[in-house]
Amino acid sequence: MEKVYIIGHRNPDFDSVCSAYAYAKLKNKIDPLKQYIPVRCGHLPESMKKVFAGMGIEPPKYIRDIFPKVRDIYLTSGVKIDADAPLNSVATSYKATNPSVIPVFEGNRFFGLLSVDDITRWAMEELLKNGKINEIPKVRDIMSPEEEPVTASELFEEAKRKLSSSKKRGLAVMEDNSFVGFVTRRCFLKAPKNNVILVDHNEAKQGVKGLETANIVEILDHHRLDSVKTELPIFIDAEPVGSTCTIVYRKYIQEGITPDTDTAKMLLTGMISDTLILRSPTTTQLDINSANELAALIGVELTEFGLKMFSCMEGLKNRIPREAVESDFKTYREKNLKIGIGQCECTTLEDLDDYRSEYLEALDDIRKRQDLDWAVLMITDVLREHSVLFVTDFEAGNHLPYSKLSDRVYDMPGVMSRKKQLLPEILHAITV
Repeated sequence: MEKVYIIGHRNPDFDSVCSAYAYAKLKNKIDPLKQYIPVRCGHLPESMKKVFAGMGIEPPKYIRDIFPKVRDIYLTSGVKIDADAPLNSVATSYKATNPSVIPVFEGNRFFGLLSVDDITRWAMEELLKNGKINEIPKVRDIMSPEEEPVTASELFEEAKRKLSSSKKRGLAVMEDNSFVGFVTRRCFLKAPKNNVILVDHNEAKQGVKGLETANIVEILDHHRLDSVKTELPIFIDAEPVGSTCTIVYRKYIQEGITPDTDTAKMLLTGMISDTLILRSPTTTQLDINSANELAALIGVELTEFGLKMFSCMEGLKNRIPREAVESDFKTYREKNLKIGIGQCECTTLEDLDDYRSEYLEALDDIRKRQDLDWAVLMITDVLREHSVLFVTDFEAGNHLPYSKLSDRVYDMPGVMSRKKQLLPEILHAITV
């Protein structure tokens, strides 16, 4: 069955993870001819793990990249030859399938690959010595030494390089130290492309590693368009709403399908998180209606559900500063400048002095490591609708419309949205 991976952006947040989970559930219902698999391309912070555990839901699995791998191309064989079997026992198999290699076993343990070259070499040597074949050997007696196998998780290009530099017709494929199949030169004639649906982003730089090798078939997003290139026309649903989960939920409605309880919880979690309990200025009436419908479906009070979710968040002083800053950090290129903007949510700003210096230091370190011109971090108190802004040294900081609390720290009352409130001010500041 053809696989399609549904995946959000790097440094996953609730909206990207929950929308991937819910959209995969829907697609598997309406398109049973394919297998839709929700995945994530970043590790989850402890607070997110705690929320999912509290709901009793397993989040999408982590994948490092979407590059084609050996597992996408390796072959299996229904033929099982014993190393001590006489060579003529493989004759029937060769006549039926004409394979270039056949797996050989000692009992249930993989022994090696018998190749047509092994058989040809033995036959030619016998003919040169005796002019005829006098005796049929055991399979193991004519096999050349086995070369190092490849693993199922190995990159396509790396495995191709290994086989190209080998004199063998094929290499064994191992997974968890067990033989699962083999690859031959024919397997590498054309690199496969993994099918991908992008949710909660549409920019290659925010996507999973190896996205350029994949076949993008759909995009669902609520951000500005700076879309990746595709070979063929694809379906794109990009709407100015507060959450990608809202888009996914409306697709359930369009299909006349009611999400199950776990899926409804995931959708509501994504909506509540991205709209900051429907308080963010990015929130639309569609978000509000959708969230209330889901809350009624689950049987929860919406605000109480949101506060319980945010209560699972660790205080910033208890987190590793670099990890916290990078957990929701996006880069933008404007006016030949490379700018990084992060956002962290919390339930109080009263402990700001406890971690201010460590976070400013981490922010500057990230700016240097990512070769940014300017890096900023918005820390948002979701309960009181108030933010502060940490910045690295940059001339444009003098043009921000916020009052200074201290060096490189600004007060932002009423500001909650990076996309709708902060980003426009950042872009204005660099053009003044």
